Amino acid sequence: MTVSTEGTVAVLPPGGPDAPARPIPAVRRGLGSRGTLLLLEAVVAFGAALVLPLLAVRFKLDPLDRIAQVSGLAAIQLRFALVGLLFIGAVALAMRLRGGRHFDLAARIAAAALAGLASGFVAAGAVVALHGTPWPMFGLNGDSGRIVEWAHAVANGRPSGSPVYPPAPLYTLGYYAEWFRGGNTAYAFKDLQILGAAAFGPLVYLCWRMLLGPVRALAFGVAPAFALIDAYKPYSQTVLVVLVPVLVAMVVSLSRTGTQGWRPLLLKGAGFGALLGVLFLTYSGWFLWSAAGVLFAALLYFPWRTGRLGRLKGAAFLGASLGAFLVVAGRYLVVMLTEGQTTKDYNFRFDNFTDPAYYLMWRTDMPGKVGEWPPPGEYGGVGLFALVTFVCLGAAIWLGLRRPMVVTVAAMFISAWVMRMYIASHMYETQTVQLYTRTNNQLLYCGLLLCALVVHLVSQRMGARRAESASGTAGSGFPGREGAVIGTLCALLLLLGTVSSSMADRYMPAKENTYRILPWVSHTITQQDGSCPEYAPGGTCSKDGDQSWLSFIR
Repeated sequence: MTVSTEGTVAVLPPGGPDAPARPIPAVRRGLGSRGTLLLLEAVVAFGAALVLPLLAVRFKLDPLDRIAQVSGLAAIQLRFALVGLLFIGAVALAMRLRGGRHFDLAARIAAAALAGLASGFVAAGAVVALHGTPWPMFGLNGDSGRIVEWAHAVANGRPSGSPVYPPAPLYTLGYYAEWFRGGNTAYAFKDLQILGAAAFGPLVYLCWRMLLGPVRALAFGVAPAFALIDAYKPYSQTVLVVLVPVLVAMVVSLSRTGTQGWRPLLLKGAGFGALLGVLFLTYSGWFLWSAAGVLFAALLYFPWRTGRLGRLKGAAFLGASLGAFLVVAGRYLVVMLTEGQTTKDYNFRFDNFTDPAYYLMWRTDMPGKVGEWPPPGEYGGVGLFALVTFVCLGAAIWLGLRRPMVVTVAAMFISAWVMRMYIASHMYETQTVQLYTRTNNQLLYCGLLLCALVVHLVSQRMGARRAESASGTAGSGFPGREGAVIGTLCALLLLLGTVSSSMADRYMPAKENTYRILPWVSHTITQQDGSCPEYAPGGTCSKDGDQSWLSFIR
């Protein structure tokens, strides 16, 4: 929303800043200010994210029974669809009532609600998977056990077991456990796995709202991110899907600094730096893969042509960002630059033995039943999905070559690709892998974003053509914006509901070589009072739980 010089407030439709604006009286400036509306979206998104997990708490089922699991997923899906349809129905009503005056507001609220509901679906799946056990996924085994142990240490003023591990998750878990779980970091981690998964959708939606209108942020930012949602360690993937729009927004802001005032310029720069510092403290790996691409985009869109004052403003923006980043994360950055250089990853996983050019699906450390991998494709071993993403990369650059958003995402994709191949090419010499397969997630996310941005750019051009032909000429061939918004919301409801169900099903307990073993182990660990979890298989449990998962790892 923007305020014009004539004293009217122009409400931007869900199509974003390039869509035609409709002025409304300035007396609504307080109610309809941009900050107030964004706060309303945030409240709706986070509130919607909690609806399905709270409803799932009341389900009565055996989470280890496959029929119960399917019924639980269907029950979540039903509630997801009904609540989502209520919001979409409100948008349709707003189109018909009072001349559509509140249509944009209703669409804004519906987009925020769907973002929250979608991640709430995955969180509700985790509630079902862990029903009857107080332990987090995997109990005190593997990464879960180390995180629980280290968080307990830092909460009690002791150093964690790894100085290079991101401190924010450990301190968050430690203090949450002190406040709400009597210091029990293990039981607290279960809560944060569920809450972290629920917060995924709202966080990525609000970050993309810095760049796109509500419906476009949902369609072109949130939807691609759901290929990566994770309920086991939700913070790492959340940092990735949040970092991309934050870095893109920062480059966009840098490109505009030459004409901005000093005060907003410095405040915005410091805000970006502080936010990046928080993300760096939460999970730093994505910064390494993205650094070269973001540096290229920043140099490309630095305000070189705006004169000496403009260049000085650009430098001040970057300086404020760097200063705020160092204030927030400087100490951890020093640790990473010193002790992090000597930290080696010698753990070869499933993906380290496969074609390094294949990134479209990460089968996790426990890949399950795998035949030929990567799956054979139709074109020289490459599948149709890969061809589409590569074509979209080229099309996005073609259509959006002068747009910082497109170029920055493409540069981050290429940066991650180059870093992946550089590390993998030295793997034989060093006998280390340095987590290079984690670039799968960034490559996939950026590739999906580029596909979405092609649709975004094409739809913008169609909207511009429609506006040009709307000067009294009927039958221009372009549908109305209201129909496009409602149709998009309906399609996204089905898409996000289906994807979320699949991602939730990935964590339904089962004794097999997949991520389903993680919640299965949680049901086999003796509780602190000495009893077994409610649905422990055969009513038996042990201190460490079922250790058959060790046979799944080479």
